[in-house]
Amino acid sequence: MITMPVVEQSVVIARSASDVWSFLVAAENWPSWEASNVECEQITDGELGVGTRWRGVTRILGKRFEWVTEFVEYEPAKVATSKSVEGKIGFTATTKLEEVDGGTLFTYRVDSESGLGGVFGKLADPIVTKAYSRTVRASLDNLADLLTTDS
Repeated sequence: MITMPVVEQSVVIARSASDVWSFLVAAENWPSWEASNVECEQITDGELGVGTRWRGVTRILGKRFEWVTEFVEYEPAKVATSKSVEGKIGFTATTKLEEVDGGTLFTYRVDSESGLGGVFGKLADPIVTKAYSRTVRASLDNLADLLTTDS
């Protein structure tokens, strides 16, 4: 059985779900808080929704990965899921928002189809997944700081 690496982290942000959502749906904001995200832009016209595509560059353990994703699920201020349609690593990324006491619980989950270590070698999967998990944890803390400092 092949297990697909999953990285999932959550953080409570002292802002409303609609405030957090407004920040997250702007592709150009991602590199300002997501530490592995070097570039991110929306490449389809119009409002964000199912079918919208983003292009970006992610750096994991010094390696640069270009990708294009397409949104397959979109519920404003609740959940958005995008799936890679181009790039070396197949992945699905889900952002979920939930109103909680003290603000919004933001959960970010990345499911890697081929294994994050695939480009580093199969045995590297646990190492790459652990390193990426630490990056995501730091990114979520960064996002919470960014959104509560600007309020």
